[in-house]
Amino acid sequence: MSKRLYRFTPIQRLFHGLLVFTFLIQAASGLGRMYMETPWGKALCLVFGGYDGAGEIHRGTGLFMLGVFALHLVYLLFCIQWRQLPGCLMGPDSMVPHPRDLGHFLQHVGWFFGLCPEPSLDRWGYWEKFDYWAVFWGMVILGGSGLMLAYPIFASSFMPGWSLNVAFWVHRLEALLAMGHVFMIHFFIGHLRPRHFPMDRSIFQGSARLETMARERPAWLDRLKTDGKLGERLTDEVPLARKAIYMVFGYAAMAAGLYLLVGALLHATHITW
Repeated sequence: MSKRLYRFTPIQRLFHGLLVFTFLIQAASGLGRMYMETPWGKALCLVFGGYDGAGEIHRGTGLFMLGVFALHLVYLLFCIQWRQLPGCLMGPDSMVPHPRDLGHFLQHVGWFFGLCPEPSLDRWGYWEKFDYWAVFWGMVILGGSGLMLAYPIFASSFMPGWSLNVAFWVHRLEALLAMGHVFMIHFFIGHLRPRHFPMDRSIFQGSARLETMARERPAWLDRLKTDGKLGERLTDEVPLARKAIYMVFGYAAMAAGLYLLVGALLHATHITW
């Protein structure tokens, strides 16, 4: 049985799973209301009990997402090595962007065109950091504008009425941007590129193939070997039943996302902006 490298803790996998589940509900319920004038939009809304039901579920799930985000912020407070600040924030195990990430990006572009070797990545790639911080951006923009739209009377008690119109368009455009990124770029980079096709199970089961990590993140493996920590991070493949659960969940999520993406594109000309 081939060895795998331990990458994600159970709580990190739980946060990701909750984000996947709630994001798909938000995408489906939001698109259903947005495309309500089309048969496709009506069918989406029927899943949630109709137009009003989709709105209630959209607002409720949005509040739940903000609650999970708040818990994640608390989790980060416990993860920070306070006695090693600020150095720990710029270390290779940190998700904080670093100037070396820009160098890795430029070298990666050069590698795409055969101009230079593939960059030697450490624990996190630049695209993973981008995805991670994009969630923070989305929670602030989508969460803030969504709260204004969910509670318009309260919001208008201390903000001008026209701000609700701005919040509506900010919410809609940011949501479309988020769905486009996740359903096209994130799905491709995370799962559909050749090294991981048809799905990378590491975020679901917590470990990645050692051979893949040796090709993609040799700097991380070299650091683990130097620190004498590689052995404690090696693990075996999970049982077949658990693997099947992870694959069913992952495939279902990708299928749902691609269905929403294709449906939204095919019916884009039938909605009123």
